Amino acid sequence: MLLTDVKQMKPLALAYMGDSVYELYVREHLLAAGKIKPQLLHETAVKFVSAVSQAAVSKWWQEKELLTDEEEAIFRRGRNAKSGSVPKNTNVQTYRSSTGFEAVLGFLYLSQQQERLETLIYHAIDFVEEGSGQDEG
Repeated sequence: MLLTDVKQMKPLALAYMGDSVYELYVREHLLAAGKIKPQLLHETAVKFVSAVSQAAVSKWWQEKELLTDEEEAIFRRGRNAKSGSVPKNTNVQTYRSSTGFEAVLGFLYLSQQQERLETLIYHAIDFVEEGSGQDEG
């Protein structure tokens, strides 16, 4: 897709794509790590892709100033987008932050910024594996 087209996409559409892309990278990471039992794969993947984990990663990205100005703007658009529903296992603020996280990844994927996408995803995976993304907040 052209960058101009991606920049004009609705943030929830970017988040929709970002959710899929992140889950794909997480699954690939878990398989490469040798976690092959289906139940273990699912349980472990949830630790990475949960709204709580994604919100924690996005907060860490901001604290470490890892996002570019453009990515920050995409994050804010995703965070501020009204989705109409919030899963019952999380709060609105956490869910919105996770939507911002996914919007950034969707933006990078659709604008074909592969290297930058992978940098942020690998930072996120490392952060979660260190146990930093597990607390509600």
